[in-house]
Amino acid sequence: MTTPEKQRPRPGADILRTALRRNVGAMAAGTVLMGLYQAGETAFPIALGLIVEHTMRDRSLGALGLSIGALAVIITTVSLSWRFGMRVLQKANTTEAHRWRVKVASCGLQPVARDVDLKSGEVLTIATEDADQTADIVEVVPLLISSLVAVVVAAVALGLADFRLGLLVVVGTVAILSVLSVMSKRIGSSTQEQQARVARAGAKVADLITGLRPLHGFGGNHAAFRSYRKVSTEAKHQAITVARVNGVYAGTALALNAILAAAVSITAGWLAFEGQITIGELVMAVGLAQFIIEPLKMFSEMPKYVMIARASAARMSLVLSAPPLSTPGPGRPAPGGDLEVDCVRYGSLRKLKFQVAAGEFVAIAPYQPRGAADLASVLAVKVPPHAYDGVVRVSGQEVADLSMESVREHILVNPYDGEIFAGTLRTNIDPSGTSRRVDEAVEASMLTDVVALHRDGLDYTVRDRGANLSGGQRQRLSLARALAADTEVLVLHDPTTAVDAVTEQLIARNVAKARRGRTTIVITSSPALLDAADRVLVLDDGVITAEDTHRNLLATDEGYCLAVAR
Repeated sequence: MTTPEKQRPRPGADILRTALRRNVGAMAAGTVLMGLYQAGETAFPIALGLIVEHTMRDRSLGALGLSIGALAVIITTVSLSWRFGMRVLQKANTTEAHRWRVKVASCGLQPVARDVDLKSGEVLTIATEDADQTADIVEVVPLLISSLVAVVVAAVALGLADFRLGLLVVVGTVAILSVLSVMSKRIGSSTQEQQARVARAGAKVADLITGLRPLHGFGGNHAAFRSYRKVSTEAKHQAITVARVNGVYAGTALALNAILAAAVSITAGWLAFEGQITIGELVMAVGLAQFIIEPLKMFSEMPKYVMIARASAARMSLVLSAPPLSTPGPGRPAPGGDLEVDCVRYGSLRKLKFQVAAGEFVAIAPYQPRGAADLASVLAVKVPPHAYDGVVRVSGQEVADLSMESVREHILVNPYDGEIFAGTLRTNIDPSGTSRRVDEAVEASMLTDVVALHRDGLDYTVRDRGANLSGGQRQRLSLARALAADTEVLVLHDPTTAVDAVTEQLIARNVAKARRGRTTIVITSSPALLDAADRVLVLDDGVITAEDTHRNLLATDEGYCLAVAR
């Protein structure tokens, strides 16, 4: 058997680099436009200082008009650059988040099992919140650079007035970033833990919703609620911790920025009082001290968002870098529907061996439910070929040599607990909208009464998980979907356990008729389906112990009679 190949793990840093690399163009345009915005914002107090300086020397209307025109140009530049810069960056951010959502969802839906210790609810959280926060890096970097532009412009302008003012801005900015970079590491670790706990709470909710009916059945709903409350409380406490850390970070950043602005204003006032700078330069310094708070605030917040993006990217890498449990082959099954299980040993199966010819309708009567479940898992390729002894052949080719996509197209294993999705009866039966056998599948599965019961017919709305359908209706809907797929090989696992005996008889005949000429295997103990099959294989203790028609087995095999007679 082919052993799984080890892939080099894709850490969160690689994910961030990928996001940055494929958005270079948008980020460059956004950086230029946001740089213009920040430069314009910073230029406004500089312009005011120059206007005051020149107006005191030249008190003409022409100078006033020129000053007003210059301010109008600056304001227009600020307005347009912000508008188009943020449009470019947010479009790139949204597009990148969509790409990662699709990629994570694709990995979560891969038919090849993946060695990742995450539940479906956690994968959902990673595909939404973590994908969005990872994509924020596309917006964060240009904003970080543009904020740096503003700080540099302010430092240069103040330095030209007096080098001590420029030096104060540079030293103060470095000191602020040094303090906040240490604090941002705490935010990153706390956020990562919060995301993990929220994801676990989401996974717990998904599990509870899935098992809500059986939980009510044996009175376990209160214990399940207490279990969820515990997980949710842990997530709440961690969220409070993150909020507290973020609050301390934001408060510290604002306080440090205000202290720097106040220091610049006080120093400029002292220099003006000493006559070392002019009144115009004082106006410019005080204005810059006020305007520089915004870019400094943005500049100081960026490390926090970088750490959050890194934490989210690290969680995404858990899904994206998880190696497949098997390496699928490149082949496709040949036309035809014969299926062979050759000496398969897995779970309760002990060198199981049987063959189903193309076009044959075979029923497998399992004496132990575990054997039925293990066989269904092997045929559905939920168990990779290297994980069991023996081989499964489809149209004479080993499953290990075939691509998973082609296997899925050729053979369909419909579980007894098939999922029902929110939508309509039609979209549940034919999700792709391409099947030509919807009406035939509805009739064969005896779903006609459900369709006739509602005025909308096949367009009747189905709630999430089929909450507005009975157990029998959900099972028939799942069977209709399997029949409408019209695959070369169809494996049905207990398709009629929730329907009454009369309906079961009709379904058995209809399925045999609808699947005539197509390979069909039914794993069941239903007498109606066993009787409709061309032959019955008895699965006992992991091996085939008997083979004949249903009626012959009833007449000759007492154990079979006891196992399936109702």
